[in-house]
Amino acid sequence: MPTINVQMFEGRTVEQKRAFAKAVTEAAAATLQCKPESVDIVFQDVKKEDWATGGKLWCD
Repeated sequence: MPTINVQMFEGRTVEQKRAFAKAVTEAAAATLQCKPESVDIVFQDVKKEDWATGGKLWCD
């Protein structure tokens, strides 16, 4: 049912992603009244040189 895309700076551990996925899945399933098995989460690790805020790259 829901697919949740998460973009964040690279460097998070597998354990951190696992814990995040569990927490977000539980929250989504409870809020949307769906089975946890229907919640998909896609992680996209982004380098700081590929992300800018306010016109400034995060690597600067």
